[in-house]
Amino acid sequence: MTMPLSQRIVFWTVVCCVLAILSIPTVVVVGASFTAGNIIAFPPEGLSLKWYSRIAGAGDLWRAFGRSLYVAAVCTALAIPVGTLAGIALAKYRLRFETPFQIYLLLPFTIPLIGSGIGLMLLFGEMRILGQLWPVGVACTVINLPFMIWAVMASASGLEPDLELAAANCGAPPLSTFFHVTLPAVVPGIISGSLLMFILALNEFLVSLLLVDARIVTLPVQIYNSIRSIITPDLAAISVIFIASAVAAVILLDRLVGLEIFLKSK
Repeated sequence: MTMPLSQRIVFWTVVCCVLAILSIPTVVVVGASFTAGNIIAFPPEGLSLKWYSRIAGAGDLWRAFGRSLYVAAVCTALAIPVGTLAGIALAKYRLRFETPFQIYLLLPFTIPLIGSGIGLMLLFGEMRILGQLWPVGVACTVINLPFMIWAVMASASGLEPDLELAAANCGAPPLSTFFHVTLPAVVPGIISGSLLMFILALNEFLVSLLLVDARIVTLPVQIYNSIRSIITPDLAAISVIFIASAVAAVILLDRLVGLEIFLKSK
């Protein structure tokens, strides 16, 4: 059914406005990172790659980036087994506490992140692990785990029950059925959920700010500490690298499993 001309005009006007609002901050940051001046500005004062050259030799930024990668790796490693098993269970079985668990999955969207961060800070303080780096990965897993579970649920819900029944009728034990039938069917959800967990942990700021000290800050906290004094173009350059990493992850996700798998998890 074709929309009338007036509706098409309104529709595409709204679409263009939304795209512009979403794109303008990225365009400004990218443009400011190429400025030849010494002050961050848009439009840039000439074009230069000197700020990218400067961050290439900034040891503190690269060390902070390595810590962020470590946190993201810990988060992803924990989220894969926990999120996979929980997602399969919620998609395939009727659980006694399914409703409370579904409510828990909504908590990241209802509880302010500062509240979760303070709670984890107090908990880790009592456990005497506050200030170490690996608990930040655990905290990112706790906060973002619903995304992993939803991604796996989207794949598990499309699994034909007859396949598992056929494997059982052929004499396969439950563990073999899980590893050879169920698990391969949910691999697309595992991949998409893992990439999302990695990106979210890599960019996590507030929880990292509360759980680490000044000696082992992650890259988002390092950037925050820098802009408290002055915002220089090298911060725009490192932001562009973050944006490029996110775009690369989306492209990788599309190549591996297709974006429709990830979108179905929503």
